[in-house]
Amino acid sequence: MKRRSFLKTAAALFPAAGLQSFALDETHTSSSPGQIHLVPNGQDRLGESHSRGYSAILFKVLPRETSGNLFVIEHHNLMKGGPPLHLHLHQEEYFYVMEGEVLFQIGDTRRTLHSGDSILGPRNIPHTFLPVGGRPGRMLIAFSPAGKMEQFFRDTAIPNPPMQDAAFFRRYEVELVGPALKAD
Repeated sequence: MKRRSFLKTAAALFPAAGLQSFALDETHTSSSPGQIHLVPNGQDRLGESHSRGYSAILFKVLPRETSGNLFVIEHHNLMKGGPPLHLHLHQEEYFYVMEGEVLFQIGDTRRTLHSGDSILGPRNIPHTFLPVGGRPGRMLIAFSPAGKMEQFFRDTAIPNPPMQDAAFFRRYEVELVGPALKAD
């Protein structure tokens, strides 16, 4: 019997043993490329919770599922505020606005995107975003290749995150270039 099957069976037979959460927790399994994983609407791939303060973040596609080629997150309930102006040394960052309006700065260009619009933040080009308009935004963000972005969000999307200065960003191969956009 495979270990996962054994744990699920044991959890069903012996609920007092406390194996249910362990047996069903996919973080204990390794995802390999080619496996199919449905991530329902409003859910995180691993059932986790992440927040950067200006939005809640759901992990949708993990780097280990794509041999490090892709990492996809969903920002939902995107409120006032956004990341500081930054650039990625080794990956492109693709943004797709699903709901609301979001002001982007890519290089020296600023554009307001609406539902269904998308924009690319190429590697080594400074970029940032800020939700605008009267309602919360929602968007997908993809990093390719994934680089160290999953760990970046794990280390920053927590209560009382560490100070996020230039040295902190460099650990994740991201350069801090300037402040976040401000609402007018």
